Amino acid sequence: MGFGEIGRSLYKLSLEDDQIEVVAISDIGRPEILHYLLTALTLKTDDVKLEGNYFVSSNGRARIMHGASPKQVPWDVYGVDFVVDATGKYRSNADMKQHLEAGANRAIVAFLPDDEIDRLVVMGVNDSSIKASDRLISAGSSTTNAAAIMLKILNDKFGVSAASLAAIHEYTADQPLRDTVGKDFRRSRSAAENIIPNISPSVRWLPYVLPELAGKIEGLALNVPVSAGTLIDLNTFLQKPDFTVDDIHAAVEEAALKMPEIIEVVNDPIVSSDIVGNTHSLIYDKQATMKSSGKIVKTMSWYHSATSLAARIKEVILAYDQLDTKGGSK
Repeated sequence: MGFGEIGRSLYKLSLEDDQIEVVAISDIGRPEILHYLLTALTLKTDDVKLEGNYFVSSNGRARIMHGASPKQVPWDVYGVDFVVDATGKYRSNADMKQHLEAGANRAIVAFLPDDEIDRLVVMGVNDSSIKASDRLISAGSSTTNAAAIMLKILNDKFGVSAASLAAIHEYTADQPLRDTVGKDFRRSRSAAENIIPNISPSVRWLPYVLPELAGKIEGLALNVPVSAGTLIDLNTFLQKPDFTVDDIHAAVEEAALKMPEIIEVVNDPIVSSDIVGNTHSLIYDKQATMKSSGKIVKTMSWYHSATSLAARIKEVILAYDQLDTKGGSK
């Protein structure tokens, strides 16, 4: 539900994986425009054909429906196992339950939730905690994934005493391109012309997946005039005093060997446009790592918000499917 950047990216990833079939898409947009935007994702026009109210591809036939709210979509008609709500509007426990009432087996919100749900899953961090009884799920945000993975690596190897993060974030669809009255003062300013300080909801949710770091993390976001590509600047005060920059490199490289689909290590002088379309949650920039004379290390890592989060959502879906198949913990 919601065929914006995340929804389209997830659909594209489903074309490459025969374990997932998309059977229904709910959006308020016209099917022909949804199809047009989908093919803009470097897809050939014959990869997905629009036939009436269906997307037809090697993945199957996906019915396009007009649904303005979760309770308006008859998921039970299509035998839906998972609904991914990528609208950005329905993040509360009560809203997500409406998907279940409409016939879905599980609902995954493609953002951080507004309140407590069954499980917030960051792949590579706390995915071992999932249970078959989970029904309302979030795969976090792209910032939460990147920060949690980096903090886990550093905490496991060196111990983290405190951390401060700044997400230098691409502008988002809910920001105006020109100055206009919005929901608060700063977010009323033009996204195309300004660096705009913003809160980072990741700070609230990081202790949920890394409880050992509760009370140790602060941060903010800076929305910048870039359409795609985000950089997370993480300053961490470590407990171990005698580490080097090479030790930090080695720790991230070791983690990348264990999770090659989630972590990428680069030594090239990349910039934001170089990582557009990259599905990794953490693209570690080796050239940017710095160590102070004390115990503080600065790391910078990149990610493309829509594609990286879509990839993690797909992995969360497959993880729960495997759990169901094997008869996992209730």
